Amino acid sequence: MGITMILSLLSGIALFLFGMSLMGDGLKRIAGNKLELILYRLTNTPIKGVLLGSVVTAIIQSSSATTVMVVGFVNSGMMKVSQAIGIIMGANIGTSITGWILCLSYLEGSGGIAQLLSAATISAIVAIVGIVFKMIAKKAVYRQIGDIMLGFSILMTGMQTMSGAVSPLKESEQFVRLLTMFSNPVAGIIAGILFTAVLQSASASVGILQALSVTGAISFATALPITMGIGVGASCPVLLSAIGTNKNGKRTALVYLLNDLFGMVVWSVVFYSVHAIVNFSFMNMTMGPVHIALMNTVFRMATTLLLLPFIKWIEELVCWLVKDTEEEREELADFELLEERFLAYPALAINQSHKAMNGMARNARKNTLRAFGLMEVYSQEKYQKIQEKENLIDKYEDRLGTYLMQLTGKEMTLGQTKQVSKFLHTLSDFERIGDHSKNISEVAQELYEKKMEFSEKARYEVSVLQAAVQEIVDLTVDAFSDDNLELAVRIEPLRELIGILCDELKIRHISRLRIGKCKLKQSFAFNDLLNNLERIAAHCSNIAVAMIELEAEDFDTHEYLKSVKGMKNANYVRYFEFYEKKYDMNKNKKNKKKAAEKTEK
Repeated sequence: MGITMILSLLSGIALFLFGMSLMGDGLKRIAGNKLELILYRLTNTPIKGVLLGSVVTAIIQSSSATTVMVVGFVNSGMMKVSQAIGIIMGANIGTSITGWILCLSYLEGSGGIAQLLSAATISAIVAIVGIVFKMIAKKAVYRQIGDIMLGFSILMTGMQTMSGAVSPLKESEQFVRLLTMFSNPVAGIIAGILFTAVLQSASASVGILQALSVTGAISFATALPITMGIGVGASCPVLLSAIGTNKNGKRTALVYLLNDLFGMVVWSVVFYSVHAIVNFSFMNMTMGPVHIALMNTVFRMATTLLLLPFIKWIEELVCWLVKDTEEEREELADFELLEERFLAYPALAINQSHKAMNGMARNARKNTLRAFGLMEVYSQEKYQKIQEKENLIDKYEDRLGTYLMQLTGKEMTLGQTKQVSKFLHTLSDFERIGDHSKNISEVAQELYEKKMEFSEKARYEVSVLQAAVQEIVDLTVDAFSDDNLELAVRIEPLRELIGILCDELKIRHISRLRIGKCKLKQSFAFNDLLNNLERIAAHCSNIAVAMIELEAEDFDTHEYLKSVKGMKNANYVRYFEFYEKKYDMNKNKKNKKKAAEKTEK
């Protein structure tokens, strides 16, 4: 392989990954709950999943592309790994259709039909329609559909570029000789794996094998092991697509590999064991394009039928191979709490919802801690972790919101109705706490990338403010989780103090700007940080007030925030003064002064 071929291969990989990302982002924006529901209904049984995978792959002529899309769905949380397994099995059947389409090119006068049905033509049509939607459509939904279509076309173009980069190999006599000498099963399987891993396409490998078969050089003994190896080699682009995905995305990509690996191992052991006893007479039969297409289809269908009853065990295996951390297991358990069968029993459903919301609250708290830590020491890995957990918090809001809205349609007592109302009020506040933590991480990233830092005084003042914000978040999460009103009444006094501290810090920053101790370029980041900290405290206050209002006899959803005015009693003042003393910005200066006086004495 020359340098040009290598660069072309790498550019194909880059297009492939970008296309997947663009298509996935478009799907996330346009789909919401609707696509998740459609996918669930179409894949809620293994048979439906297999049929869907077969049809989609037969249309787009690439099991790798289908599986890459499925990896994206699983990665975004729109589909479960168990649902994806059936689709991947179906994709292995659907990809064999390409071999039959390629057979048309060996029929006189039918080249035009094969060309019309080619992946290049389909991706070109999709790209044209996509760019029309993107550039002309006025509605956002059509522009997003355009993004999905363009992403798909770029993905397909990337795959074609990868295959095209190495296609000259089929003209190489040494390469052809290498293929035709693999009648040994082990050598043939290895050749099929390596050959397809390089070409990045099972369909391309089968197509080249069909082209070679026209010469009469391919026997059944040579074609079978290569065909079995082709499926395993085709997992290479799918495994590439799992780069940067979450653990479920990686598990889904691994399913594709294991599916073909198991099929290859089982059927090679069965076939060659029987052959050793019976000695099949057709082993030296010369294979033509139709024979290879038929062999490919039969092998893939047999593999799917073999593994279909074991979907549950395949899922357990990939989960064992790609293990969850304790934290991730807790998150998964939270979503499993929201079972639809509990909706018929509101008391139980409310209890399950509370547990899941506690998990959401814990994740929001952890993300504030991560964001504050990032302000101290920046790390790209920690930054990425915050983005991932923010997506998880959004998923909590989506799942819980849907579940709670379903619950409102059930017959409930007044107390249960109040509890559900509280959850619906506080759900968005916990999500917004996560959003502002993400915003703080972006401030930290900006400071790091632009090589900016706050002055020593500003850093100290921010640390005091962050400590106060972290305490209000801790109070809020603990109060909500334990239904502790004693903690809830302490939140608003601290929120008010945080607002005062934010105003004071802005004034101090302006003073430092005037005397040159701080620079203007840090001002935007500093103000963004203060605004986000203040908003976190405000959302904590909303949660506390909703909890307090829940205890009132007349729960007015439109007036619940006004209760803050009635909270400023002696208890309120006492807590405010306590926090005012605890987070006194000048305390550090006073302590330094006392230490200096003691030294002088």
